[in-house]
Amino acid sequence: MIVKRGLTTGESVIERHEAEVFLTLAKELHFGRTAAELHVSTARVSQTIRKLERRVGVPLFHRTSRHVSLTAVGQQLHDELRPAWDSLGAAVRRAVETGRGLTGALRVAFASAAAAQLLAGVAQLFRERAPECEVRIQETQAHLMLPRIRSGESDLGLTTLPVDDAGLTHGPILIREAHVLALPLGHPFTRRESVRAADLARVPLVRLPGHTPFLPLRGSGAPPVTEGPTAETLQEALTLVGAGQGALPAGAHTRRYYPRPDIAYVPVSDAPALEWALVWPADRHTARVRSFVEAADRLIHGHEPAPWASAIACTPDPR
Repeated sequence: MIVKRGLTTGESVIERHEAEVFLTLAKELHFGRTAAELHVSTARVSQTIRKLERRVGVPLFHRTSRHVSLTAVGQQLHDELRPAWDSLGAAVRRAVETGRGLTGALRVAFASAAAAQLLAGVAQLFRERAPECEVRIQETQAHLMLPRIRSGESDLGLTTLPVDDAGLTHGPILIREAHVLALPLGHPFTRRESVRAADLARVPLVRLPGHTPFLPLRGSGAPPVTEGPTAETLQEALTLVGAGQGALPAGAHTRRYYPRPDIAYVPVSDAPALEWALVWPADRHTARVRSFVEAADRLIHGHEPAPWASAIACTPDPR
């Protein structure tokens, strides 16, 4: 059947609107709901199905005053037509996406005030190239960022590396920053200029979803980590620290954006740098995503003024 301006199966022709009506009725199994979803009359739905059935030569639906169901032939047609219809729709969406280029909307996720400020600078530069593309900066929790990027709720997000997900890719490293240890005021470590990674085994560490201590604490021969209480958000974690229930390893930007009278931040002298980059699905490298990543790279590493990097107390990644 060949779909004229639509899909193909055998020698018969099925119009695009016939395929749409048939597949919608197969899903709803109700003429009224099908008509409402397609914004046509119920009579138009019935007429379209009868015309299609005459062409096929057998009924596609069992109909009673109270019940609608697919016949065996109707089910077979549905099972063969549905994948082709979905494929056609996906092809059209990809063509539209390519044609739109730098228009529409781009949703960018962040999980900290520092990341939000950096993204604001990138968005400003991006809009100069793509004034018809709206940038929507979306706040989320750190452990929810990758799931929402995978699901399509956000197009990309600014987060720390590494990202343990084969379906995601990332752009150039934008920022490298030192680690600090958030401690309750008065803790003996706060009298030091810095601590070492091994010292973290001597204090309970507040846990955050999706947050793991840095690598020196996880290698062979490393002292065991003492787990402290669990928090759902960074503010909650810092509250627990201030209450003396543990310590929290964090990026250096935390001491600027989350100062508290009950907490001191002490540098961790031998911890590896915390690396930040934009992350997105590998199969959704659209023109909008590509242009936004380029704007971020240009802002941090190019000749554009980049107050955002210094504002978050981080070091731009050297090239």
